[in-house]
Amino acid sequence: MKPGGSSGRLHALRFESQRFRLLTIVVGCFLISLTFLLSSRPDATVFSTLNPRESLEDARMPAMKMLHRSSSAGLTRDFHVDILPQQGDRDTHAHLQQSVDQTAEKTEWVKDTVIIQEVAGERSEEAEEAAERVAADSGDEAAPAVVADEDNAVKTTATVATTARPDQPCTHHTLARSQIIAEFQLPLKFNFLKRKNRVSSSFPVVEEKKKQQLPVKLQDAGEPARTPEQTVTSHSVDRRPLCDFSDFRTDICDFSGDVRMAANTSEFVVVVDPAAVASHKVRPYPRKGDATCMGRVTEITVRATGDAAGAPRCTRAHGVPAVAFSIGGYTGNIFHDFSDVIVPLYNTVQRYRGGVQLVMANVASWWLVKYDKLLRELSRHAPIDLAKAGAAGEVHCFPHAVVSLRAHRELIIERERSLDGLATPDFTRFLRRALSLPRDAPTRLGDGTGRRPRLLVISRGRTRLLLNLDAVVRAAEEVGFEVVVNESDVGNSIEQVGKLINSCDALLGVHGAGLTNMMFLPPGATMVQVVPWGGLQWIARMDYGEPAAAMGLNYIQYEIAVAESSLKDKYPAGDEIFTNPTGLHKRGFAFMKQTLMDGQDITIDVTRFRPVLQQALHNLAAK
Repeated sequence: MKPGGSSGRLHALRFESQRFRLLTIVVGCFLISLTFLLSSRPDATVFSTLNPRESLEDARMPAMKMLHRSSSAGLTRDFHVDILPQQGDRDTHAHLQQSVDQTAEKTEWVKDTVIIQEVAGERSEEAEEAAERVAADSGDEAAPAVVADEDNAVKTTATVATTARPDQPCTHHTLARSQIIAEFQLPLKFNFLKRKNRVSSSFPVVEEKKKQQLPVKLQDAGEPARTPEQTVTSHSVDRRPLCDFSDFRTDICDFSGDVRMAANTSEFVVVVDPAAVASHKVRPYPRKGDATCMGRVTEITVRATGDAAGAPRCTRAHGVPAVAFSIGGYTGNIFHDFSDVIVPLYNTVQRYRGGVQLVMANVASWWLVKYDKLLRELSRHAPIDLAKAGAAGEVHCFPHAVVSLRAHRELIIERERSLDGLATPDFTRFLRRALSLPRDAPTRLGDGTGRRPRLLVISRGRTRLLLNLDAVVRAAEEVGFEVVVNESDVGNSIEQVGKLINSCDALLGVHGAGLTNMMFLPPGATMVQVVPWGGLQWIARMDYGEPAAAMGLNYIQYEIAVAESSLKDKYPAGDEIFTNPTGLHKRGFAFMKQTLMDGQDITIDVTRFRPVLQQALHNLAAK
C-alpha cells in the first residue's frame, strides 16, 4: 500500500464523518424545533388519539379537584370545582379576571368553589349543543347579580347543580362553569383552596338555602329554558352594617336572619358567620342629641355572633319582622307623641301592611290606651312590652328586626328619604282612616250651603295664655267664622279630639303642643300660629309652619309685638330681651323655654290681628 493512497482514504473518511455530524445536527435542530412548535400549542390535536372536539374542550377546562364522590346506587356524584380560569384559559378570560379583581376590591366578597351535583340521566343532543355554545361564550364579561328577599335586605350568591351521565368525564363540566359565568355573572374572587367568606366584623352574614329552577337549554334569543332536574342552592348574605349612626335624629339598626330577642338583657342577637361578629348599643328614640331626653330611654344592645349554641334559645318564634322602639323620652306631650313616635313609626312599619310585631320599651299603659286605634292599624299583633317580657325570661325570635324608628323632620315624612316613598299627606290620610274622620275637604265660602266656616281656637290653661281670648273670639265671629274654643288635654281621647278638629275649617293657637292637632284638619284648611316675643320665628316654622304646609294646609304666622307680650311688665324697656332676644338663645333651649315660652302670656292687638282672620277666611273661598 502506497503511503499516498492510505493518506487519501483517511482524509476521505474524515470528510464523511464531518458530513454525518453536520447532518445529525441539522436533523436534531429540526426535530427540536418541531417539538417546540407542537408543545407550544395548547389546543394541538396532532398526536391526540381523542376526538378533536373533546381535546379542545379539555384544553379549555380549568383545573378541577374531586373532593368527594358518593352514590347510593352509582347514580349521583358530587364534585368540588374551582372555576377560576387556569393558565390555558388566561388569554380567553383575561377580561373576566380583570373584572373579578376590580369587583373584589370594592366588595371584599370571597368565594372559592361551586358545588356541582351530577344527576343520573342521558344528556340530550340539545344539551350538548348548549354546552358548546355556552363554553364558547364563557369569556363574556361578568357583572354582579343580586337577588333581594321580601324586605329588599338580602344579597345572594349562588351554587349550581347540573346534570350528566354517571360515566361522563370531567371535561363536560365546562357547561356548568359557563352557566355560572353567563347566567349568574357573579362578581366573585376565587382561590384554589377552600376559604370562608371574609366580611367586615360589622357586617352580618345570614345564609338561607333556596331551591329554584336553573336553565340548561338555550333558546333562540339566548334565554335559557328550564329543566326539572336542575336546582340552585342560594346563600343569602346580608352585607349591610348592623346599624346606621349617620342620621342626625336617630340611630337605627336593621338586620335579617336568625334574630333572637333576649328581653331580660334588652338585646337583639343575630346568629351569623363567625367572621362577622359585631356589637352596638342603641337608644331607640329619635332625639339622640338630647342627653336629658335619651337618659329616659332604655338602651338596647344589637350584636352579631357566630356561636349559635351560645345564643339565647327561643321561647317563642314569630313569622313576621320586629320593630323595636321606646315610648319614653318626651312622650306624654302630644307634639312629641306624634313627632317622636307615631309619625316615624308609620314611616317605618307601613311597608309591612300590619304584618309586623311591635316591641316597646318604657311602656306606659295609659299611652297604649290613648293610641290603641292607631297601633291596631299599624300592626295586627299585640305589642310586646320589653320589660314584662324580660321579667318572664322570654326570648322572641324573628326573621328580621328593626331597632329604632326612621324619623325625618318634626311631624314630617320626606318622600325622598322614605324607603317606601311615603310623605306627610300619606300619614294624615292614615290618621283619618284609622280614626274614621269623615272630612277630607273644608267648608268653602259660596258653595251654596250657607254654612259658616268653623274656626277652632286652642286655649292654653297654664302657660302662654291668650289673655284676651273673648275679644279674639268676637273678632273672628265678626269676620265670618263660627268659633269653637277647646283646650286639648293629654287625657283626652284621640278619637274625640280628632273628630272635633276634623269638623273645623281653620285652627288658631299660640305656639305650643296643642297646634299638633292640625293634622286632623281636612286638607285645604287653614292653620294660624301666634308666635310669642323672643325671636322664636324659626322654631315656630320648624315645629308647625313647615309641617302644616307639608300636610296641605294653608299656614299663617302671626308674630306678636313687644306691646302684646307680658314680658314688658317684667323687664325694663332697654333690656336685652327686647333689644337682642335672639342673643339669649345662646343660653340654651332650657333658658328659652323657661323665659321666652313659659315665662310670658299674650294679649293680642285685635285691630292688628283682624287682617289675619280675614286672610284665614279668604283662604276658604270657593275655588
